[in-house]
Amino acid sequence: MNKKSDYNTTVEFLFSSLPMYQRTGQAAYKANLDNTHALDKALGHPHRNFNTIHIAGTNGKGSVSHMLASIFQEAGYKTGLYTSPHLMDFRERIRVGGKMIREEQVVNFVNKIRDEIDVIKPSFFEMTVAMAFDHFAEEKVDIAIIETGMGGRLDSTNIITPLASLITSISIDHALFLGNTELLIAREKGGIIKNGVPVVIGKNDQEICRLFSEMAEERQANILFAERERSFSYLTFSQDQLACFHFRNFPNRHPEVIRTDLPGRYQHENISVVLTTIGLLQRSGWNIPQDSVNKGFSKVKKNTSLLGRWDILGANPRIIADTAHNKAGILAVMEQLLEIPSKKLHIIWGMVNDKQVEEIFDCLPGDATYYFTEPSIPRAMPVSVLTERALALGFSGKPYKSVPEAYRAALESAGPEDTIFVGGSTFVVGDLFVSLYK
Repeated sequence: MNKKSDYNTTVEFLFSSLPMYQRTGQAAYKANLDNTHALDKALGHPHRNFNTIHIAGTNGKGSVSHMLASIFQEAGYKTGLYTSPHLMDFRERIRVGGKMIREEQVVNFVNKIRDEIDVIKPSFFEMTVAMAFDHFAEEKVDIAIIETGMGGRLDSTNIITPLASLITSISIDHALFLGNTELLIAREKGGIIKNGVPVVIGKNDQEICRLFSEMAEERQANILFAERERSFSYLTFSQDQLACFHFRNFPNRHPEVIRTDLPGRYQHENISVVLTTIGLLQRSGWNIPQDSVNKGFSKVKKNTSLLGRWDILGANPRIIADTAHNKAGILAVMEQLLEIPSKKLHIIWGMVNDKQVEEIFDCLPGDATYYFTEPSIPRAMPVSVLTERALALGFSGKPYKSVPEAYRAALESAGPEDTIFVGGSTFVVGDLFVSLYK
C-alpha cells in the first residue's frame, strides 16, 4: 500500500469510525472533557510545551485566529494554528507556519495511538485536537493559535492555559447544545476564561459584556473590551484591492488604517479584537513590531490559506462565496452583498438540518433567483425540504442535487452585470471549492 492510500485509509477511518459533529450532529457531542484528558495523558500532555492563545465565539473566531497566526508568522515566530471545520482537506485544521500537517504525520499519529482509540473511543473532534497538540509539540512551535469548536466550557481545546483568551461576538447558534438564549451561549463560551489569564471581548451587547465582566472578576482575569479601544469609521479599497478599515482610537481619537486581504466589511469587529490582543501581548513582552502587524493583516490569505470569508471568485458576473451560516453572520454578509450594484442577484443556497429555515430566510433578499442545493454530508438538509419550505415563504428558485450542479446552472443564467452568491453553510462553500480547486 502506498503512502497516499495509507493516508486516505486513515482519514476515512477518522471520518467513518469516530463520531463527527459536522457530519452527524448530536450523536458526536460529548458533554465533558474526560476523553480529551485521557488522550492528553496518553500523549504526555503535549499542550504544556508551547504558548497558546485561545479563541471562542459564535462568529469571527476563525478570521481572528488566522489574522493572529499571520501576524505572529510575520513577526518571526514559529506559529501553530488549529481551526475547524475544514473546507477541502482535513489537514487544513492543523498548520505550522501556514503549512498543513503532512499526510504521513496524520497516518503516524493515528497508528501511534490506535490502542488508546480503541479504549477511549474519542469523537472526531477530540481526536483532531489531540493530533494538533501533539503536532505542535513535536514541531516545537513558539506559539499556537487555538480556535474552539462550537462551545467553550466543555470544548476539547479547553485544557490549555493560554497567554490570553479571546471571545468574539455572541449570537444564537448550536442552541441544542449551548442554550437557546444569547446569555446562556455566552456563559458557555465564557468557560474559556481562566484564572489570572487576560481576556479580550469582541462586540456584544451590554448584558453579555456584564456577564463576561462578572466571570472575569470571579477568576481574577483582566478583561479588555475591543469596542472600547477603538471605533470603526468606514471601509475603502486601495489600488491593489486591499480592504482599508478606518478606525478611531480611544481616548485620543487617533486615526488608524488597517489594510487587509479580507474584504468582508464585518471584519472590522475581528480586526479590533486582534489589535487589542496584539497590544496586550506587546505590553507583556512579546516582540511584535508594527510592521509585522501591518504585513500580517495584508497577507492573511497568503500566510494561512484562509478561505470562505467574502471570497471573490470571479467578475462579470461577480461571484462571491462566504461561509456565514447563522442569523447574525448572514445578516452581516447580506448587508454588504445588497450594496453591490447588480442587474440581477443569483443565490446558491444550502443548509444543514438543524437550522431554522424561516429565521434564516428572513435575512435573505426576496427578489433574488435561488438555486437550492444540499452539501454532501449526512447532516445536510435535503434539497427537497429546503426548496419546499423556501417556496412556501415566497422565494423563487429551483432545486439542484449538488452544489457544483447549482453553480453551473447559475453561471449559465447569469449575465455579465449580475452577481452570484454562494453560501448558507460552510459545507456548501466547501463543496464548491472542492469542485473548483481539487
